[in-house]
Amino acid sequence: MKKDLILSLYSQPQTVFTLDDISLLFPQIPYENLRSRIRYFTNAGKLKRLRQGLYAKNEYNPFEVANKAYKPSYISFETVLARGGVVFQYYETIFAASYLTRSVKINGINIQYRQIKGEALTNLLGIEQKEGYFMATLERAFLDAVYLYKNYHFDNLGTIDWEKVAELKKIYKSKAFEKRVEEYYMIYKEDYGKH
Repeated sequence: MKKDLILSLYSQPQTVFTLDDISLLFPQIPYENLRSRIRYFTNAGKLKRLRQGLYAKNEYNPFEVANKAYKPSYISFETVLARGGVVFQYYETIFAASYLTRSVKINGINIQYRQIKGEALTNLLGIEQKEGYFMATLERAFLDAVYLYKNYHFDNLGTIDWEKVAELKKIYKSKAFEKRVEEYYMIYKEDYGKH
């Protein structure tokens, strides 16, 4: 039965699991019994214990770690903006939106959670479900940054789809925020000759 459990975990597409995730996969195994089996697999080197209640396959995706360590959360801010060419600075830290602001280091992975309040955090518009984690679209990450920082410098506003921005900005429910978005749109129009 122990081998069935580890084989089943490794057949799952996700690479990071909470103990609750594992208990949902194996409802027939009592919780305490499951904990001891997971402990056995970590001691045997079949699973990694990243922190209390958080386990991973030997090869795992750091974005999944960021999503599972604090829920709800999604990858956003500089992580997405740098990948999309909106900011040119490279960051080793993973940036995520969550219900709290906190910096953590899990198994050598630096994660910076930034607080997005209320409905804006839990609204799934502009959030894509990837293989085992959630990530903001480029436009949602841009709006998250505008929401959180008053005077953020974006290196390249030309990669942003401004029609998507117009659709998404309503979820933040802030007139001051919408005014800042409009100011960035004016900068975009000046820089790229869009009138």
